[in-house]
Amino acid sequence: MTGVQGGEEAGTRAALAAAEAPPVFEHRVLKALLGAWALAACTAKETAAVEAHLGDCGPCADEARRLREAVGLLHRPESLDLDPGLRTRVLETCLDRRPPRIPVPDWADPYDAEAARLDALLQDIGDAEWHAPVRLRWFDGTGPASRRTTVAGVIAHLLSVDGLVALALGLDDPLTGTTAESATPQGRTEAYWRDAHFPPTRSVRSPWREQSRDLVRTVSFTGGTGKLTVDYGGFGLPLHDAMLDRAFECWVHAEDIADAVDYPYEPPAPRHLNRMIDLAARMLPDVLAARRRAGLASPARTRHLVPAGRPGRSLRLEIEGSGGGEWLIALDSPGAIPSAEHEVAHVALDGVEFCRLAAGHVPPEETAAGQLGDREAIRDVLFATASLSRM
Repeated sequence: MTGVQGGEEAGTRAALAAAEAPPVFEHRVLKALLGAWALAACTAKETAAVEAHLGDCGPCADEARRLREAVGLLHRPESLDLDPGLRTRVLETCLDRRPPRIPVPDWADPYDAEAARLDALLQDIGDAEWHAPVRLRWFDGTGPASRRTTVAGVIAHLLSVDGLVALALGLDDPLTGTTAESATPQGRTEAYWRDAHFPPTRSVRSPWREQSRDLVRTVSFTGGTGKLTVDYGGFGLPLHDAMLDRAFECWVHAEDIADAVDYPYEPPAPRHLNRMIDLAARMLPDVLAARRRAGLASPARTRHLVPAGRPGRSLRLEIEGSGGGEWLIALDSPGAIPSAEHEVAHVALDGVEFCRLAAGHVPPEETAAGQLGDREAIRDVLFATASLSRM
């Protein structure tokens, strides 16, 4: 019995070994399977046979490596940047467990998040990439305008303009010792670039990041709930809106930098994007009025502007996608109350597309917008949105 049983066990082991061994294919068949193998489309047995063959055949191994590399090029590269909503979710979870002694105000969250995202991008780029050319673009009221600089020059621009908020909060001005021809964002930036002993380098990152943290820390301590206004040299914004404006510009210029260094970059978290869109929508009636005074917009349809506090002609702005919503825009007077009963036009835009229009990165004539109603009113609003942009 023992001899018989031993023979049966040996036969069983041999059968199992034969079952586990890769099937035998001719060389030409294995070579033909290399494409399917590179795409992970082979059966388990075919995969085992190909991989066993690659260990013995140098030409096929080289071909397999080239095919795998080619397959890698077919896949869309994954973003090296974190999901823009991840930081918010992590912080919310942490703060649920241990609330901060001095929380960042809700209205300062977008700036805090966008400055952190841009700083993460800057940490990933090499020394040479700080000198990569970047073209700052905006709409000057009648047509596109641009200014050539570098990645470091963009951060110097953000440092200079964020300095307007720093001044309003009583912090140090990064342009101390520099004389600007005007206190506008462009005037301050040009002065910084002009008075620098050398073109900006990666060393500008440290003062910019330190200033951004100081701004968030200061508004967190003070609350910033008063009637503080940030002077942009020609117009002013309440502190809450100025921080949103700085968050918007931080994102827009981060995209400029990302394009220059071929770095994937995502839009802001939806709730932050919604607030940026809301700021632009609230500013549109004033911009429309300014363009009308300058002869750049069609005159009001009524003989006199609608009195403040009264309903007037309105345009419905529908923003689709991330951060979307609906806004009624007063067309004839900044003081008029927008009214659905007086709606004369309807425009639908993707959220990111609207923001790029507001940044001056998309010409108003080329904006992909769904349009219905008064064409003149629609044109005025699209051009006014582009006119929100500046250097």
